[in-house]
Amino acid sequence: MSSPRFFSDVPLTSNSSITLPATAANHAIKVLRLQVGDTLRLFNGDGHDYSAEIETIRKNEVIVKTGQAVAVSNESRLKITLAQGISAGDRMDFTIQKSVELGIHAIQPISCQRSVVKLSGDRADKRREHWQNVAISACEQSGRAFLPEVGQATSLAKWLSSAPPFATRITLDPLASTRLQDLPIPQGPICLLIGPEGGLTSEEIAMAASQGFTGVQLGPRILRTETAALAALAAINTAWGDF
Repeated sequence: MSSPRFFSDVPLTSNSSITLPATAANHAIKVLRLQVGDTLRLFNGDGHDYSAEIETIRKNEVIVKTGQAVAVSNESRLKITLAQGISAGDRMDFTIQKSVELGIHAIQPISCQRSVVKLSGDRADKRREHWQNVAISACEQSGRAFLPEVGQATSLAKWLSSAPPFATRITLDPLASTRLQDLPIPQGPICLLIGPEGGLTSEEIAMAASQGFTGVQLGPRILRTETAALAALAAINTAWGDF
């Protein structure tokens, strides 16, 4: 059985003692029932896994001794940013979790005209922290050693005005005539823009088009927002990535 894997938000080096973050320590002690001498793996997003052995357990504190650092080379060659319209309930969590498993590079939550959930202030900060933790858990499970960043929720107009340069910009549009295979092979980073429940409005699609986004139809059927994101990522990876 493989050793359990945990994220650590501190710099990691070989042959050093590390105190596990509270969430990881709780999972190690109370869920996995790990004991002194048990082995595990740590990562902090620097592209490496670090072997480790539990040295000390005190109440809710777990101290481990790190071993060898091993480079992890399972990142997609495609640098895809998912600009995802904020969806309600657990749909957004599901989309983030599965997109990380599929190799997403970054996730930008977008407040759209049809978004049911509206975020601002402390609520937006807490939601971003929650979504980042969802991404961390997905990295732990999928074996990724690079941590995709979840951006601060913002409006589509504001994000488009300051979006980083992308070689290929795609938005899903059920009324578009262009299909994925009609696009040229990307020569750099990709951005995939997907609406929330109900999709993007015609105004938002036009706004995106004015910033270089190409509307693409992903089949003749209407997809839920969480289905659309994952189907598009799988299709892009099949066409141009490592599937």
